[in-house]
Amino acid sequence: MEENNLTKMPLIGDDAPEFKAKTTQGDINFPTDYKGKWVILFSHPADFTPVCTTEFMTFAKMADEFKALNTELVGLSVDSLYAHIAWLRKIQELEWNGMKKIEVKFPLIEDIKMDVAKKYGMIQPGQSNTQAVRAVFVIDPKGKIRLILYYPLSTGRNFDEIKRVILALQKADADSVATPANWRPGDDVIVPPPGSCGTAKERMEGKDSDKYCLDWFMCFKREKK
Repeated sequence: MEENNLTKMPLIGDDAPEFKAKTTQGDINFPTDYKGKWVILFSHPADFTPVCTTEFMTFAKMADEFKALNTELVGLSVDSLYAHIAWLRKIQELEWNGMKKIEVKFPLIEDIKMDVAKKYGMIQPGQSNTQAVRAVFVIDPKGKIRLILYYPLSTGRNFDEIKRVILALQKADADSVATPANWRPGDDVIVPPPGSCGTAKERMEGKDSDKYCLDWFMCFKREKK
């Protein structure tokens, strides 16, 4: 059994596993260096691969959008720092989907020994013993894991969805609400369910113009347009 070499995957609500690493932007101490910020920590199987290249071009193009949401990007691959540098330089020469001269300014972690990848459950033997799957961890300003996404080696990520998740988590934290299916900024949100029969009755009989209920357990708050 190879279980000794694989660390248990962290779960939503856990503290993000700590590590120190070399990156294309210098050394980092994670998540300490990112205290007070949201972080998207994501892994990819290898440098100089087509799917990864499209993903890095897309993340780099959207970096300012994420930064405006107090969100930092941190990439990881089990390749060497020199391979990372060569690959990121090559990306600047490519043109795809209307993107060209793309410069990746966020850090890309060197993880040759797979220490970080194992801490985050990114090495999954059913896919590969030598490459990290396409994992996405969203970590909040307190260093807690708030979302985990895993993609197979063959499938590129949906970056609009990753941004939507950040917006939804921030909305939930700010207003103590939940977001319904396919929620987008400006859509109505769900208020927490009532904690007593009395409260449930009040909700159903209430005349708050900002709220409406489909049933006692399912009430929405209108967002101001």
